[in-house]
Amino acid sequence: MPWSHHSHSGQFCGHATDTLEAVVQHAISKRMTTFCLTEHITRSDLDLYPEEISSGQNQASLARIYDDFYHEARRLQKLYADQIQLFVGFEGEWIREGSEATVKDLFQRYEVDLFVGSVHHVHGFPIDFDTATYHKAREVAGGSDERMFEDYFDAQLAMLKALRPPVVGHFDLIRLKSDDPDRSFKAWPKVWQKLVRNLEFVAEYGGVVELNSSSLRKGMKECYPQVEICKTFHAMGGRFTLSDDSHGIPQVGLNYGKVLQCVERAGITELWHLAPIGPTSSDKLPDPRFPNVRWIDVQVTKLKEHGFWTKPER
Repeated sequence: MPWSHHSHSGQFCGHATDTLEAVVQHAISKRMTTFCLTEHITRSDLDLYPEEISSGQNQASLARIYDDFYHEARRLQKLYADQIQLFVGFEGEWIREGSEATVKDLFQRYEVDLFVGSVHHVHGFPIDFDTATYHKAREVAGGSDERMFEDYFDAQLAMLKALRPPVVGHFDLIRLKSDDPDRSFKAWPKVWQKLVRNLEFVAEYGGVVELNSSSLRKGMKECYPQVEICKTFHAMGGRFTLSDDSHGIPQVGLNYGKVLQCVERAGITELWHLAPIGPTSSDKLPDPRFPNVRWIDVQVTKLKEHGFWTKPER
């Protein structure tokens, strides 16, 4: 029953490992029932990562990689349909002027089941790549983590308003390279105000916030978003799902037990997952951009009964 709505593979992502099919097979072996394939999309030549530059990639070649990914993902979706529900989409990028057009162009080219709306850049710098690059962005923001966080949540709001992503990716990613990644956001009232503003917008349009376990493998104490944020969104009637943000086999379903502890501390009683459209649904009408899928809810108490939790993580 456990799911992931955000994943990558080394076959189509330079900083991941393993083939896409091997990742899917591993998710099946862990008894996961829903797994979303959401590769990165193309970026401007201005925004390439070091491994992409060193391997001679560019905007056009990244677009071809996504095309290859899409067709392989659809092949696997059919091949393993009797073992796992696979959904195909992408993880969006919100970097600079033009990001909106890049994402919307994908909707014209591909029929996708979902996408993850993420912000990895502030002031044009990737804020989760390494500490030195984060510090460059922080200097532009005014020299403090507090100002950097404010600018991050402003960029996130612009992304949310422009794209209304069905899944909001690693909501508080900005804390990863900050001086104190486990700091309470409430320590900075202006930051907290912007954060709550964004949550209210997500709740208003019906977006689903992922509980992303990748923060835990990177040394943080809680998943993305922090428990205090989860409590606030839950009080708004906001919906949550599970994501491992895996970049290869070792990270599939990793640390979900710790995520479940965060869920319980936040008082969340139900989680949502993507499913094929059916004759009945407990959800609102489906998003017209994704006519073949719907969101359905599962009680956390029911989720905990699944055999996934009895298998040791590996």
